[in-house]
Amino acid sequence: MNITIFGATGTIGRLVVEQALAAGHDVKAFTRDAARVSAAHDRLQVVEGDVTDPAACLPAVKDADAVVVALGAGRKGEVREAGTRAVVAALEQAGGGRLVCQSTLGVGSSRANLNLLWKYVMFGALLRPAYADHVRQERVVEESNLDWTIVRPSAFADQSPGPVRHGFGGSESGLRLKISRTDVAAFLLVQVQDQTYLRRAVSVSS
Repeated sequence: MNITIFGATGTIGRLVVEQALAAGHDVKAFTRDAARVSAAHDRLQVVEGDVTDPAACLPAVKDADAVVVALGAGRKGEVREAGTRAVVAALEQAGGGRLVCQSTLGVGSSRANLNLLWKYVMFGALLRPAYADHVRQERVVEESNLDWTIVRPSAFADQSPGPVRHGFGGSESGLRLKISRTDVAAFLLVQVQDQTYLRRAVSVSS
């Protein structure tokens, strides 16, 4: 498949790039700074540009079989909605297609999965701008005409805290509320071809 990845130099995006190449896909890695793309492969094309500009995104999504959005800006609430809006506009202009977008556990109905720390300290205060950005980002995706899936991972960990669980509801018990970055990237990549969660948001955690 031809897969375009936005946020390709982030902690999740770069893993999606590596895993997609290892799986035999042709990859376009979109980034604002091409020098930050560490992977080198004959099936990898690096596209440099402003992710908030639909005109810059358009060449990257043309002829793509699927697009993965893994945008992040730490605690800042600046790029997720704006970048996703531009990607959606470019993809719709190119004729539509498959979009897999990384959000966060805690948005929408998955807020019920959070503990008090995440509800009121992390997303209620420390990460409030980032959380709000994800809420707006999801709205952009849901209002599009694309074949979308929103992936809501819990907090990132360097090592796997345990088996991955997905597709659970707000009453799910025993969640560790952590998941490895490698597992998040792998789950995003699976959604490129899997239609199970078509036009749905899916929660993922250990």
